Amino acid sequence: MADRAEHAEHDALLERALAGDSRSLVRLLEALGPIVRARIEPKISHHLRSSLDADDVMQVTYIEAVTRISTFQSGGSSGFLAWISRMAENNLIDAIRSLEAARRPDPSKRVGAQSPSYAESMASLVDILGATSTTPSVFAARGEAATAMERAMASLPPDYEKVIRMYDLQARPIEEVAAAMGKSQGATFMLRARAHDRLREAMGGDAAKFFSQAP
Repeated sequence: MADRAEHAEHDALLERALAGDSRSLVRLLEALGPIVRARIEPKISHHLRSSLDADDVMQVTYIEAVTRISTFQSGGSSGFLAWISRMAENNLIDAIRSLEAARRPDPSKRVGAQSPSYAESMASLVDILGATSTTPSVFAARGEAATAMERAMASLPPDYEKVIRMYDLQARPIEEVAAAMGKSQGATFMLRARAHDRLREAMGGDAAKFFSQAP
């Protein structure tokens, strides 16, 4: 009986959250977040725990839930729990991949390290996000893409914009970026992955023009 009442309460919170009530969304995340955290924590291996923990994953997951609540489709609070669980899983996967890759860095994946000017750095970021082609015509259009990207970056949440500028455009070491943002390296890599996703979306029609489907 208690479980049924709790489920009904969560459904009511979700309904109000979807109608734009931020307090209800916070209460719902407070209720369901610990369930997701308990699922995530055992999946973080011991050798990564110095750079990543379950709280890092949940922090980024909460940001995504708040900024993307309008994209949630249906399924009531059970569906919402599944939705934020998938977010958390994806965040964890991105963090693990990035932390592992950081141990064997590929210079071609860093922007500033190979791009002496800001304009070239922005053009290279277009490539990292998934340019549709490397033909001369598209290469020439990268300047236009960089301009569109600069506009889109200004619309991102502050932490998303900051991590792109510091890590991708300025090529600062992950240790320095994480310290400046007051986050762990794992959390910083998760923010970067989500920032890239949101940047593609923020570009709107420009994304279809310049980018292939996101990997």
